Amino acid sequence: MGICDQRVVIITGAGGGLGRAYALSFAAEGASVVVNDVRREAAQAVVDEILAAGGSAIADGGDITSMQGAQGIVDAALAAFGEVHVLVNNAGVLRDRMFISLTEEDWDQVMQVHLKGHFCLANILGRRWRDAAKSGRKPQAAIINTSSGAGLQGSIGQSNYAAAKAGIATLTLVQAAELGRYDITVNCLAPAARTSMTESAMPDMVKKPESGFDAWDPMNVAPLVVWLGSSLARGVTGRCFEIKGGEISLADGWRTGQIRDKGARWDAAELGEVIEGLIAAVSPPQKVYGT
Repeated sequence: MGICDQRVVIITGAGGGLGRAYALSFAAEGASVVVNDVRREAAQAVVDEILAAGGSAIADGGDITSMQGAQGIVDAALAAFGEVHVLVNNAGVLRDRMFISLTEEDWDQVMQVHLKGHFCLANILGRRWRDAAKSGRKPQAAIINTSSGAGLQGSIGQSNYAAAKAGIATLTLVQAAELGRYDITVNCLAPAARTSMTESAMPDMVKKPESGFDAWDPMNVAPLVVWLGSSLARGVTGRCFEIKGGEISLADGWRTGQIRDKGARWDAAELGEVIEGLIAAVSPPQKVYGT
């Protein structure tokens, strides 16, 4: 018996890296898995691994960045397994350049895959789960989004990616607040692992060690994702987890700091001293990656 027996999971970008690790781990815990990736052969290879281990999975090459494509993915899941309980939004791309060197295409493609890619499937499944809840059938559904340290702290040369990932973190908060009434949990994570994206951005840092614990192994992240997708995590929603190797923490987001109230409109010339006092009263933000 696994902690995800009888649950059906859609995982995007699951043909390699973190997505593959999630797919294998969900299947090992009893879930039926829809392995979605635009690289259909890569998705099928992961499915073959799952089937060889006695698990249940199908490959899907549908487009997550359109409602039509997302509906096709959901339809394939329903045809194969009858229901969907968990969505793991994992797929992503990089188009790294310094901000003033970015092209419109660089910006749009990252926003399309990350932000719109997180919207389409979640919107379709969210409506399905809402309708189930209203009809008296508790969906016990879970959405797991993927933010990034770049989205939480910023990252030099990744303004498009960082902006998209920050948007995903905030999207998670709103989804959790709105969807909780329908028995849907929504969480996000900022994982650190060896993937095709991190190998292209920082190959020396994520290189597999010759011996000892491999802190960058994607399988290190998978247990948290599987737990969040299980019924064991029903009381956890609206959270952003950071995880790397054996380290796990909760990110603490923006909060309203100290307030200075004049009781009247401020004069621009007097604000310098006020702002200096407000800055001195709070902890400094974490540094932007790369600074």
